[in-house]
Amino acid sequence: MLRTVLARPVVGDLGLLLLRVLTGVLLIHHGYEKLANIENFADAFVRPLHLPFPIALSYLAAFSEVIGSWLLITGLLTRFGALAVAGTISVAIYHAIVTAGFNIYLLELLGLYFASAVAVLAMGPGLFSIDELICRWSERTQTEASMVSPSSPDLAEAAASTRS
Repeated sequence: MLRTVLARPVVGDLGLLLLRVLTGVLLIHHGYEKLANIENFADAFVRPLHLPFPIALSYLAAFSEVIGSWLLITGLLTRFGALAVAGTISVAIYHAIVTAGFNIYLLELLGLYFASAVAVLAMGPGLFSIDELICRWSERTQTEASMVSPSSPDLAEAAASTRS
């Protein structure tokens, strides 16, 4: 713990926390809006791309944004959430380019969402996440289990001497 505080750049982890939470909070309403009127979203965004199963893909996009945003916000399965967001936003970028060309006003927000998701995907969730807590807990239980393991020669000798 002391090494983490003294030797690791905590400011970088705070930056990742800020990036994760703001990206998730700002993106989540897009998914809820899609779910509120899925047929309208399918007509406006999926069918013009001539993709198969427009309603199913619309639900996939909406749930990717909602669940991916919650995963980013909480820092639980963060890379999976970032991958879901990046995948959905990449299709949104493709749709924007196909329907409106390289319109900077449409692409700037999508580009920021995509870059944020890819940055979290590459860097991971940082120290301030549930993923980090799970990793620490797992390492601690593995360390404790290896210390109590009967395969340890010292413990095997101690157990044998108490039986005699």
